[in-house]
Amino acid sequence: MASRARRIKARGHQIGRDVAKLDVAWARSLPVRIAREGFLAWMLSPAMSLYTRRCAKRREVLTRLRGPVVFVANHSSHLDTPVILRALPHRWRSRTAVAAAADYFYRKRRIAIPVSMIFGTVPIARCGGAAGRESLEHLDRLMGKRWNVLMFPEGTRSRDGGVGRLRSGAVLLAARRRVPIIPIAVSGTNQAMPPGRSWPRRLRQGRRSRRHSVEVTFGDPILVEDHADIEAVKDRVHAFFERHDAGDGEPAVAAARAMADRVGLRPPGEGQGAGGTAVLSATEPARFVVEVDAELGPRADPRGPRVRRDAPDDADSLKQVG
Repeated sequence: MASRARRIKARGHQIGRDVAKLDVAWARSLPVRIAREGFLAWMLSPAMSLYTRRCAKRREVLTRLRGPVVFVANHSSHLDTPVILRALPHRWRSRTAVAAAADYFYRKRRIAIPVSMIFGTVPIARCGGAAGRESLEHLDRLMGKRWNVLMFPEGTRSRDGGVGRLRSGAVLLAARRRVPIIPIAVSGTNQAMPPGRSWPRRLRQGRRSRRHSVEVTFGDPILVEDHADIEAVKDRVHAFFERHDAGDGEPAVAAARAMADRVGLRPPGEGQGAGGTAVLSATEPARFVVEVDAELGPRADPRGPRVRRDAPDDADSLKQVG
């Protein structure tokens, strides 16, 4: 039994090393990065604008950071990657590698090369165990060269647009490197380009059509003190995704209420992880909502939002992407 376990572990390490060998490293060279920036700005972004109205919120959280960081985002469409890349400021986008499933994008070299060139992807094994850890070693070495990494911890695209179970790889990588996690909530891409489609679509309303509203929201940095915090950090990231998974144009507070109705949250001081991270409870009734981070605002006025004319506009947080 012990010898079999050793063989399985060795095989897992070998799979992980084979995945790392699939990496198209020259796609991160300066000439390719310049060409990629031009392609995203002058070709891909105008094409996406035919089908989506994109908005980036809370990008100011990045101004306080220097990097590298681990970006984690919910995943429900192939549009998520280009939408997030266009939402990132240039200095972050040019040094961000996107973790892509090796068994999906790197099975054939004729697909792996253009994907790596256009989106700056790097292969990662979606399996767990030694193979998954070996893939993290490859990302760890990349972060040692001051690269940020964008990961989709669900492991695959959501078919219904909801948020699935999160895997631990991104949190383990952040804990190993002692770098912050930046959660990114993306909404609207599942309607514009759901799984199974190879090209976006416009929203049909009778004989007319209009663009889908797509929103990218950056969350506050999350520091992982040690490996004991992994589950608490995953709960916090999941709650952030749920809170902003409000569909097309619905307020984020409505999503938070829906999430609280489904799982409930414990009051402050009970069931909190290290650093005051709130832990979700599936057994207690949802009596009230607890702030997971500073973003969760007051309950919405049932009569509708009120806008003060003398209030300054937050131009940066509402800046249109594209």
